[in-house]
Amino acid sequence: MITAVITSNEAGQRFDKYLKKLLKDAPDSLIYRMLRKKNIVLNKKKADGREKLCVDDEVRLFFADETFAKLCGRPDAGGADTAQYVRAYQKLSGVSVLYEDDHILVADKPSGVLSQKSKPEDISVNEWLIGYLLAARCVTDGSLATFRPSVCNRLDRNTSGMVVCGKTLAGSQYLSRIIKEKSLEKYYYCLVPGELIIHERMTGYLHKDAARNKVTVYHSAADIPDSVRQDTAYIDTAFASIRTDNGLTLLEVQLFTGKTHQIRAHLASLGHPIIGDAKYGDAGVNRKYAKMGVKSQMLHAHKLIFPESVDEKFSQISGKTLESPFPALFGTLLRP
Repeated sequence: MITAVITSNEAGQRFDKYLKKLLKDAPDSLIYRMLRKKNIVLNKKKADGREKLCVDDEVRLFFADETFAKLCGRPDAGGADTAQYVRAYQKLSGVSVLYEDDHILVADKPSGVLSQKSKPEDISVNEWLIGYLLAARCVTDGSLATFRPSVCNRLDRNTSGMVVCGKTLAGSQYLSRIIKEKSLEKYYYCLVPGELIIHERMTGYLHKDAARNKVTVYHSAADIPDSVRQDTAYIDTAFASIRTDNGLTLLEVQLFTGKTHQIRAHLASLGHPIIGDAKYGDAGVNRKYAKMGVKSQMLHAHKLIFPESVDEKFSQISGKTLESPFPALFGTLLRP
């Protein structure tokens, strides 16, 4: 017999969904048959799979160890391979924790680090997160078989700043919801050349060329060519000048929509590309600042404002403002 106790990582999902993750190589028909025959029980009682799991629920599977291992898709009954997460946690030492509670973690990542993998061999904040939680004993290799904590928003590799992560299923669902509803307020700092005085919310339309991984911004619907009109997305961005020094302007940008390269392309379309942006920037300007240590776009996710929540699980983060200071290079470039 195999026994598993539900933790906050798995709580909140339907029993059958949990079983399908746990027994990933088992056909659905087998899982439901085992439920009907009481080879799988919940809290020592027959279950049909529609039950909503709670913390400390007990799952019993009356399988031989070999059968269980086979249905889990593993050569043995152990948990997931955790070596990659341990390596990521050790290697990405520049990632730090800005906020953490039982359900949510907010990480601060440096430029040059992926939020999520783009290729199987990549190392990202996603793997760092699980390595960190393994080291803190918040998860185990066994619990990772049914739920894996993950990053819930993406920053470009070369954008620094705050990344929100779900430690539990409830935390991931909450973050996904407030991001989708746009109730999580997101602010960025960036550096542009010249003196730019702007305090304006601007809208437009964005078209992505997937083959080139590059986007084009149109300032009005009338500007959109008919050939790409159906493939454009509405964008909404607010820009505010914060400081002008040493021939540069520090802008704070608030995103109301979150499309690919939105800030970078929107500023470039206004004639003020971000310093260090190889894709949308000015090559001559970038060469100048490369000599001063700029290796990527000077864009930093610096502030998050969480919405008020009546859910007790998220009382600690309710209405909270989190901030990450801009990297030291921003201050160096702004100094006369």
